[in-house]
Amino acid sequence: MSIVVTGATGELGRLVIDQLLATVPAASVAAVVRDKEKAAGLAARGVELRIADYNRPETLADAFRAGDRVLLVSGSEVGRRTEQHGAVIDAAKAAGVAQLAYTGVLGGPEADFLLAAEHKATEQLILDSGLPYTFLRNGWYTENYTANLAPVLEHGAVVANAGEGRVASATRADYAAAAAAVLTGEGHLGAAYELSGDAAWSLAEYASAIAEATGKEITYKNVPAAVHQEILVGAGVPEGFAAILVDVDEAIGRGLLAGTGGDLARLIGRPTTPLADSVKAAVAGV
Repeated sequence: MSIVVTGATGELGRLVIDQLLATVPAASVAAVVRDKEKAAGLAARGVELRIADYNRPETLADAFRAGDRVLLVSGSEVGRRTEQHGAVIDAAKAAGVAQLAYTGVLGGPEADFLLAAEHKATEQLILDSGLPYTFLRNGWYTENYTANLAPVLEHGAVVANAGEGRVASATRADYAAAAAAVLTGEGHLGAAYELSGDAAWSLAEYASAIAEATGKEITYKNVPAAVHQEILVGAGVPEGFAAILVDVDEAIGRGLLAGTGGDLARLIGRPTTPLADSVKAAVAGV
């Protein structure tokens, strides 16, 4: 039996591997990756590599073993993820894995924004498969904002169409720690965890945090959805993905990413990373 992480060279997957290696022997960890060379660092740490591709279902046949505990990290190709995830689920079922944990979206079936559709479809596929499951319904990543500080600093403004909505974000490291806890602990089968930060903040508060960290005047500019769409496309964001981001902002405005139920802090055994800490770290790296 191994603890298996798919998408292990991605931003979240690597952090999950890091968390696992801090608590379990490397020989018990396997990484499902597309590119062996890109994963050379993991192999050097003693992690078993299993080469497979979400887009090539035939390669997934050898990705899992009976009794494995598997983390299915959701794919990044919006619009193709239901099919990709379905191939992983089929392979996991055929192998007889003992647990399939999935990184979905906060709110689960209740989430009504565009980005949630494939997550909801994947959860249903997992339920239909009969596999022992754990749903990790991740809220918004703080890095979705802090990784894009350059235009904010250039223009002195956080631009969005989220109104006065609030975001209970957490860092990727926080979510990775929760995934590792579920994969190594007991009592998580059949559970659906709503994972979010301890505190919800507004984009005006985010702008203030950047201003405090930089000493610059940073404001929050709330704009109509159509205007935000134009701004994103003008900045080089593909039109379809820009529409998804605008739709997420509208969901934030409706309060759908503001939940602070505490599941994340309970799983990781500590408070989630404060927004101010993430902003300061991001500013230092710009």
